[in-house]
Amino acid sequence: MATDAPPPSKGGSGNSPATPTTEAFVEVQKGAEFGELRRSHRSFAFPLTIAFIAWYLLYVLLSNYAGGFMGTKLFGNINVALVFGILQFVSTFLIAWLYSRHAAAKLDPKAEAIKSRMEAGA
Repeated sequence: MATDAPPPSKGGSGNSPATPTTEAFVEVQKGAEFGELRRSHRSFAFPLTIAFIAWYLLYVLLSNYAGGFMGTKLFGNINVALVFGILQFVSTFLIAWLYSRHAAAKLDPKAEAIKSRMEAGA
């Protein structure tokens, strides 16, 4: 897709933020505030990732080794395997929605505060 916008200038414009140095990034990374941001992300992402992988593996294992159970008709031509398969999609979207809310409420404000301080101090 082509655009009519000119490429950004190399000299930088007055409204672009200053770029922090590598040392500034390392200092922030060692700080307590960044550690709290990382902990907040991990405390949400890791348990949900483990739960989703376990749920997915359950689906795969049941499909391979419990064909009779997965083939059980619930109503009409709808069986347990189809319902579990649809629930895989539902759980994926649910996790994405939950993460988006978590990031907007807890991660983004902390990250923005760190970013603003780094750009101001650069």
